[in-house]
Amino acid sequence: MNKGKRLVRYATDQKRYVIPGVVCLALAVAADLAGPLIAKKIIDDHIAGSEGGGMEFTPILMLLAVFMGLAVVTAVFRYAEYLLLQKGANRIIQKMRNEVYGKIQTLPVRYFDNLPAGKVVARITNDTEAIRDMYVTVLSQFATSGMYMIGIFAALLFLEPAMGAITLILIPVLYIWMISYRKYASKYNRIIRGKVSDLNAMINEAIQGMTIIQAFRREKQMEQEFDELNDEHFRYKNKLLFLDSATSFNLVDVLRSMTFIAFILYFGNVALSAPAAISVGALYAFVDYITRLFNPITGIVNQFSRLEHSLVAAERVFELLDQEGEDVSDEKIARYRGNVRFENVWFAYKGEEYVLKGIDFEAKQGETVALVGHTGSGKSSIMNLLFRFYDPTKGRIVIDGTDITKLSRQTVRDHMGIVLQDPYLFTGTIGSNISLDDPRISREDVERALEAVGGDRVLKNLPGGIDEPVVEKGSTLSAGQRQLISFARALAFDPAILILDEATSNIDTETEEIIQHAMDVLKKGRTTFVIAHRLSTIKNADRIIVLDRGEIVELGTHDQLLAYDGQYAQMYKLQAGSQAAGKTG
Repeated sequence: MNKGKRLVRYATDQKRYVIPGVVCLALAVAADLAGPLIAKKIIDDHIAGSEGGGMEFTPILMLLAVFMGLAVVTAVFRYAEYLLLQKGANRIIQKMRNEVYGKIQTLPVRYFDNLPAGKVVARITNDTEAIRDMYVTVLSQFATSGMYMIGIFAALLFLEPAMGAITLILIPVLYIWMISYRKYASKYNRIIRGKVSDLNAMINEAIQGMTIIQAFRREKQMEQEFDELNDEHFRYKNKLLFLDSATSFNLVDVLRSMTFIAFILYFGNVALSAPAAISVGALYAFVDYITRLFNPITGIVNQFSRLEHSLVAAERVFELLDQEGEDVSDEKIARYRGNVRFENVWFAYKGEEYVLKGIDFEAKQGETVALVGHTGSGKSSIMNLLFRFYDPTKGRIVIDGTDITKLSRQTVRDHMGIVLQDPYLFTGTIGSNISLDDPRISREDVERALEAVGGDRVLKNLPGGIDEPVVEKGSTLSAGQRQLISFARALAFDPAILILDEATSNIDTETEEIIQHAMDVLKKGRTTFVIAHRLSTIKNADRIIVLDRGEIVELGTHDQLLAYDGQYAQMYKLQAGSQAAGKTG
């Protein structure tokens, strides 16, 4: 379905507003265009036709009253039409934004790997606002102008069929004009909308990374990069401006002048010669209608730019809506026992560039399995697959005997918890960040989770306690506080499988000891995967998996791997030596 049909479908979904609005518009146009016909009757029957007999004021007053009444009716129906169409447009955009945001929730993580957040935000806000502008202003203007033009052409044909037929030539002229304009404006608008997205992405990235920008004194460079992008946006806006200027009022004035020339020639050479003479009232009405005709033409021409701007925005929004997503499932399953098995799993983020190769291991209920290895060895990729952020390219992952790809992504994650190296906090309170406003998690559950991880000791100095406000990303809290909140969040959901992705790497020694103590109690009956940076934190793990370039190179307990004296032993001795050197230094 092309974008035009889809935009119409959105409009028909709000027919309770659109249809009454269009009816009110039609009545307003009819009442407004009846005015010149009333004026014609007054002139022909009671002014020009009253020579020698004097004017009859009573009929004139009655016709004037009708004339004023039509003006009031026009105003009332135009007011009603405006309200109805505006409400319909706002409802359409409300629905569209909900659909776009809902679609984002269904898209796989892979979709966002190469799409900056600012570009997604631009589609939800800027592009949908441009579409709203189309429904509110552009289509309203087109509908109004179209009805006025139909009514005026009908009146002209009624008053003088031959001259009315001549004015119909304006219709193909306008059509050719619009097609020619769109050919160039479409190209410019696509580039402009793309640059707006790029600007949003750069602004978002700059704000997120402001500490790094300022720490490394890159303010001038960032400003220069923004200026270059903004200048390119400016250049194409100017190109569109030149196109709009050349195809707006100037061409309308040319058409207006040509129409009046045709009008004068026609009535000068034909209509005023006997026996085809036209009445003074009809002549007045004809001039009035022709004058009125160019108001809607001007209205339509002035909306060409906005129309094309909105259509390009709609194209970008529909491109996002057409992405293949998965329905968010509410299906529930019984709590896992927690037996996890990777069976010859291969995985590549792109093509056949495998980051995991033949991964094969098992984690039994209640065990703690640690994943270690150098950066890029595949530790986080294993966790991404277990959480179904991605699916294996080859092989399969089984939980309690069930292939996880047979379940919806939400169902797989229902009994899992995760703590990331760099925890993300939402705007709200400490309590809402732990419960994520899940009705199943009470305030008491939140307090117990905090207490279990020792967070109550670290956060006790905050004035609001668990009601302490949290700004975006928790930037007013320390790294240790943010991590403890994230840890309590995972535990509050009582997961059967717990994933700790280098969860203690950004925490001071005192806070790490608090978490380690809590973990000794909380790991019982819960399968735990730990991606470890500090090898000293995983000495008690039931199984340690050593990865190198996506392959398992060693597997065993801490003591077994030290005795093997392989890669793990070298890493451990290196870290132990560094720590010893640090203490003596």
